[in-house]
Amino acid sequence: MIVDRILKIIKLKNINKSKFYSETGLSNGFLDKVKDIGCSKLEQILKVYPEINPEWLITGHGTMIKAEEKEDKIIAERIDTFSLNITNENLIPIMDIETIGGFGSANFSISQNNISDYCQIPAFKGKKVDFMIPVRGFSMYPRYKTGDLVACTIISENTFIQWNEVHVIATREQGILLKRLNKSEKEGYLKAISDNKDFPPIDIPESEITGIALVVGGVCVE
Repeated sequence: MIVDRILKIIKLKNINKSKFYSETGLSNGFLDKVKDIGCSKLEQILKVYPEINPEWLITGHGTMIKAEEKEDKIIAERIDTFSLNITNENLIPIMDIETIGGFGSANFSISQNNISDYCQIPAFKGKKVDFMIPVRGFSMYPRYKTGDLVACTIISENTFIQWNEVHVIATREQGILLKRLNKSEKEGYLKAISDNKDFPPIDIPESEITGIALVVGGVCVE
């Protein structure tokens, strides 16, 4: 019955009958008095609720919501949900490798001038990701290549270095390096190792290092 379908509309809109009567201009108690509804009344309802599928309202066939309206509503709900989940706390800064220099220097702070953009990656939720940085060069190929992004956690002390894991190292002389770090045979140095065997290991004086960050993940860009 059409009346039953109208009651479903009222339920969908999360309103009561009084609100429905007020919005459509139908008289109070109208739905309790009739079994069939004339075309003029249906037109009033469809004018107020244009997202309702006329075929469904009249015949009961098809979906309640017009196909395009339904899709738009789903998309809008997803956007709203995504927007609610985005906060400054879970936006990750993407650093400009050309200006980052010795990130953090003494206190490992990140300057706003070093940030080129922000992103949110659900897979990194719960991980301490301080920033992401684009990869330059092929020294870590095939693990990472130019254009990829690596997610980094700043290390405040050398004692927190995870040996043989990939790190981002900021140096005074050589700029930003992406290497595996290991202990060096030389006192006061760290050994930086490339995955690409065409790049030999190098020993970096600890005094030349202005910041170290552990790579905790990456985004591959084809």
